[in-house]
Amino acid sequence: MAIRVASTQNVYNYQKSLNEASKRQADLLEQGDGSKLHRPSDDSVAYSKYLRYQISDNENTQYQENVDTAVSWMKTSDAALVNMTDIQTTFKEKTVGAANDTNNTNDMQAIAKEMMAEIQELVSLGNTQQGDRYVFAGQSDTTMPFAMSEKEVDRGLAKTLSDKQSAYFTSADDAGNVQQMLTLNGSDGNTYYLNTKDGYIYTKDFVESGYQDKVTKDANATVNPSEDAVGQLTGWDTANGGTEKVSNYFRNTGEIIDSTAKLSGATNVGSGDVSGLTFTFATVKQKIVTYNGDENGISMVKKNGTTEPTSDTINVTGSDIWGKDIFDDANSGNSTSGTAMLNEMLTVYSKVSADDHSWLSGDGQTISDQAHATTVNTETKLGARQQLYTSVKTMLGNQNENITNDITTVSSTDVAKLSVKLMEETTIYNMSLALGARLLPSSLADYLS
Repeated sequence: MAIRVASTQNVYNYQKSLNEASKRQADLLEQGDGSKLHRPSDDSVAYSKYLRYQISDNENTQYQENVDTAVSWMKTSDAALVNMTDIQTTFKEKTVGAANDTNNTNDMQAIAKEMMAEIQELVSLGNTQQGDRYVFAGQSDTTMPFAMSEKEVDRGLAKTLSDKQSAYFTSADDAGNVQQMLTLNGSDGNTYYLNTKDGYIYTKDFVESGYQDKVTKDANATVNPSEDAVGQLTGWDTANGGTEKVSNYFRNTGEIIDSTAKLSGATNVGSGDVSGLTFTFATVKQKIVTYNGDENGISMVKKNGTTEPTSDTINVTGSDIWGKDIFDDANSGNSTSGTAMLNEMLTVYSKVSADDHSWLSGDGQTISDQAHATTVNTETKLGARQQLYTSVKTMLGNQNENITNDITTVSSTDVAKLSVKLMEETTIYNMSLALGARLLPSSLADYLS
């Protein structure tokens, strides 16, 4: 008995094969856009790799944008710092020239006028902008950071120690080098210097030159308060419970809070005889510069891995440029002013205006040197960070090439191979159509005949 296969079954099988051939052809045609991956089902393993590479590519692009922004920011900052150090170099030269006591009043006033112009230029450079953002204002970069007062105020007069003086007056108990002391006027008409870290009082003669006699005898000699000091204000001895701080009398810019404030109750030390004296703070009339930014860093992450707060920070702030002094250091009790050395330079200007040649030959030159050195140090650190970002930019460019190659390898179409397969599938599809036209009945009547 003959078995007849139903016509519908033949049609179904044929259509199924034809659709599969059509799908294969469509899949190959889809790859004509250059990519062989359009959905996970195309190749699940290759597609997972493709997604990972795409994530890496997006990260790399973001890091490159970060680096470009960072380098641009640091170039703007560096250009301003270079100009600052140039001005400070000139300021140093003028300070040395002003210390020469052969200058008459007119000479000193001319020098002072030039110094003020230079300080004003430094303030202007401190307000340098990148677009509408102030590069030296920390994270408060929409606020102009530096401003000079119109009026003069009474600012505390610090005794700025030279390197030799600082080396001598540094003791093992000091948290850091003693670089400045406060100048006191004694009720006996003499000038004294107060070490605000321990409350010891020294005569002006000893700090200026007397200590050198001990150094001459012993090159390694350091301060011995029980012999060198003439008194001690116990309230300033914070190591033994003293509560007196610079912040009780001065703002962080050095402006005195109460010009009538007096210190008393000093105990005699060594051969000193100061127990019955009262002391007032020596001041100088000058303008001051205030800082309205903050001390927060702006970070631009430049690569995967752990964050690096130091090297990722692209900005410098007021205290980076102008350092700290006795009025805003860690021992003062005040917050950082952001303008320490700039205000010290204004003190130099005031002393030039006052024809104080003696002060300029010592403290004035030391201040000018320290202010310049502080800014140069900051410029050097910023330059090193800029160089690091420039190197990272090159590295990211190389990484991008590798990532692009990986993406191309895993997702791109082999054009030659695609062409051959497409021709094969097209031929098969066309042959299927031709064969179907011959084998399948065009109608039921044809099949039954």
